[in-house]
Amino acid sequence: MNIEMKKKIKISGKILFVLYILLLIYFLFFAERYGQASFDERQYRYNLVLFQEIRRFWTYREQLGSLAVAANLLGNVVGFIPLGFIPPVVSSNARGFFFITFSGFALSLCVETAQLITKLGCFDVDDLVMNTLGTAIGYVGFAVCHLIYRKKKKKARRRRY
Repeated sequence: MNIEMKKKIKISGKILFVLYILLLIYFLFFAERYGQASFDERQYRYNLVLFQEIRRFWTYREQLGSLAVAANLLGNVVGFIPLGFIPPVVSSNARGFFFITFSGFALSLCVETAQLITKLGCFDVDDLVMNTLGTAIGYVGFAVCHLIYRKKKKKARRRRY
């Protein structure tokens, strides 16, 4: 891959990352809450018991419906996959599994704390776990793609000689 193509990929990745963050902010804070009660009327909501909400969603999956269960459980994982995939594409300094996974945890912790403080959502430790898992899955996806790319590149170099 030539230098010009790498630049285009990095610029596209940065644009996608900014769009991703904006969409994440919208879906986490504003999507379902527009026009609801004022700040004073809302209550602080939180769950500090690990796997309590996951268990609740699974137990009541028939009453809640599969869409609600999938949106909550898978949405928290899938929503953070780009956070594990895009930064390593954009910057070679962000290619460590633990760095990326911890960054996902830290962002998730900030989001959950902001939801608690603004009363726009619920601080949920289960969300922290699922968001961090999504970030790790995203990074593993990047690592697999990067490994395949490097093997193809190495194979192409051998053919030239």
